[in-house]
Amino acid sequence: MDISIRIGGEAGQGIQSISSIIARTFVRHDFYVFINQDFASRIRGGHNFDQVRISNAPVHAAADKIQILVALDKETTRRDIDCLADNGILLFDGDGIGFTSENPNHLSIPFAQIASEVGKSKIMINSVATGAAIALTDFELRQVLDCLQEQFQQKGPETVENNQKSATAGYDFVRQNLKEKPPFRVPPAKSVRQKMLLTGSQAIALGAMASGLKFYSGYPMSPATPIMEFISSQAATYNIILEQAEDEIAAINMVIGANFAGARAMTATSGGGFCLMVEALSLAGMTETPAVIVVAQRPGPSTGLPTRTEQGDLNFVMHAGHGDFPRAILAPGYPEQALCLMSKAFNLADKYQTPVIVLGDQHFNDAYFTVDELNLRDITIDRGHILTDQDLPTPQAYERYAPSESGISSRILPGHTKAVLYADSDEHTQEGHITESATVRNQMVRKRMQKLKGLRREIGPPEIYPSGEAELVLLGWGSTHGVIKEAVNKLNQNGIVAQMVHYSELFPFNPDHIAIAALTKAKIIAVENNYLGQFAEFFSKSTGLSVDQKILKYDGRPFTSHEIVEQVKDVI
Repeated sequence: MDISIRIGGEAGQGIQSISSIIARTFVRHDFYVFINQDFASRIRGGHNFDQVRISNAPVHAAADKIQILVALDKETTRRDIDCLADNGILLFDGDGIGFTSENPNHLSIPFAQIASEVGKSKIMINSVATGAAIALTDFELRQVLDCLQEQFQQKGPETVENNQKSATAGYDFVRQNLKEKPPFRVPPAKSVRQKMLLTGSQAIALGAMASGLKFYSGYPMSPATPIMEFISSQAATYNIILEQAEDEIAAINMVIGANFAGARAMTATSGGGFCLMVEALSLAGMTETPAVIVVAQRPGPSTGLPTRTEQGDLNFVMHAGHGDFPRAILAPGYPEQALCLMSKAFNLADKYQTPVIVLGDQHFNDAYFTVDELNLRDITIDRGHILTDQDLPTPQAYERYAPSESGISSRILPGHTKAVLYADSDEHTQEGHITESATVRNQMVRKRMQKLKGLRREIGPPEIYPSGEAELVLLGWGSTHGVIKEAVNKLNQNGIVAQMVHYSELFPFNPDHIAIAALTKAKIIAVENNYLGQFAEFFSKSTGLSVDQKILKYDGRPFTSHEIVEQVKDVI
């Protein structure tokens, strides 16, 4: 069973309300749901849609064809009608949006009239549409009504009752007027299981909180803002200080200051905001201060497409900053991985005293995933080597930047009673005092860059799916995980023996992972949401292996598995 429902309309029409109720209805009864959000950068108007995919097996990508299209405006009937499957059904309010159709699969429902008469307000159109869409799946109405009860109970019993009546009326209208039985039957509800519906942003935030986050500073910038919003909602409970800074420059400097003082701290932004952070990024590199920065990518250059998706900032974050200093770059592909990688990001930042960047993007950050379990046992906390009073029993001279084989020097925190901490953004001596000595300069640069050896060893291997050998490899990173995995399954079903090699730990590249049979014996096709194939070029440079073909998309929209499969067939 695999059904996709798309709700299209203008911003402000409550599209997310419908998708949220539908998604929670099915998730709470043991089904898997994936929601892809597509919206224009407008508060009101424009064309937007949420697409809810429902399955009895895990799904992590949007389908290319939809079975049910709910059109809240006329524009949806023009733009999205071609996405309907052959037996797909369109639900719309003919009088309300000024659209007519003779197609028997196009069902006009008086959403506005039902909402006004039954729900006592046109605002209830969303609940009418929700009930109508659920009716086409032949799922039990009771489950929808329970979700509406939870959704609106804080607004009082009258609001709950009006929404439930509206949903019931929409459900009944479809059952009474549909000429055939509901075509997309979902099995009856099973016993309720504790699945979660999480966005990528929420998973990143939860990973940070579980890893001991104590300070967050950020400036709102889509698609990173939901990270700050979620942490803000939990800050009081988990003793987290959250500061909405005046700009991104202030945000990262606050984060560096908090980390310098010993608190685990992070910020999140997008490409344009990260541009403003770059000078401070180099400050963290020079002072050897931990910092975790989430960069949720969107299409550039400049403002680009501010509410769309792209994997276009890999080259930028890999090389950002003046001068040479070490860093690590991670990029989760699904929520459970985001939880673990945030833990790893904080541990690497503390252990190697360097910035760590976590790459998301609009598709990953805003999409909703169904998660069976987030295993907090996978979270470990490694603060690195921080000296305490017991480590320095007597007052003594302390060398903050003392050389070592690993390049890592022991830290003390400001206010230590037995030693004085000196730090400087200029080049400095082992003690932390400013110097322009050529000899010391060479020593300090080599010391800092020595950390790359340790960081490389920490970088984990790519995920290979399925195991064994294949004639074709789809190479990807970050948010393309789910869609590439689905495409590989389809290719194998069509007789093309294929594998996914997916990287979530990107930089510095670990050479120990090069000699993988999947990479050395197969034709490699890179799949990326950018114009250049940035990871493919980095991969080839790091491994010496050639990428035979690239499947690239840079229109601001994520891949579907159908797109990948068709392009693979073309190139082979």
